Amino acid sequence: MTLPRGRPAKGRGLSRVDIIHAALQLLQESGEQGLTMRSLAARLGISPMALYRHIEDRAGLIRALSDHVYAKVLDGLPAEEDAVKTIAVLLTRYHDAVCQYPQLTLAIFALPHSFTGMTRRITDRLTACLEQVSERSLLWRDILIDHLHGSALAFVSARGDSDRIEDWRRQYQLALHLLLERMVDA
Repeated sequence: MTLPRGRPAKGRGLSRVDIIHAALQLLQESGEQGLTMRSLAARLGISPMALYRHIEDRAGLIRALSDHVYAKVLDGLPAEEDAVKTIAVLLTRYHDAVCQYPQLTLAIFALPHSFTGMTRRITDRLTACLEQVSERSLLWRDILIDHLHGSALAFVSARGDSDRIEDWRRQYQLALHLLLERMVDA
């Protein structure tokens, strides 16, 4: 079977946004292992080589997805004068994004060199805020991020029960509050 060269079957031009939306959908349906350049091209109805005009490689695709998904985490954060509030808002937003796109988090874990762009900016902002309130900022960064990932990935298993979803979210918020309180007191 011959696929068209770079044009989706519907006859409109291929865009980076089309690729990102199709890749996110494929990632959610098939997991990190199911997101390949070949499967993405098939979903878009194009040849795999057409993707490389928009995305340099698989790691670049994961970076583009994380930049797209996590962009809202940093939007309109409180000023860094209230570092603890900024940390709480940033981590809550990031937790929500990981809960919405857990397979993206697993893909980033599988490709550590894709940890750039927005994921790096989020980590840098978190670290800067933590440096304002703790002498052990890197330790607290690791504790908070590990807790967030564990909580969010466990949260995904509760998706079928809408009552449990709110419980999980409240539980994360309570744990985050207690961790931040402990950090400030330390």
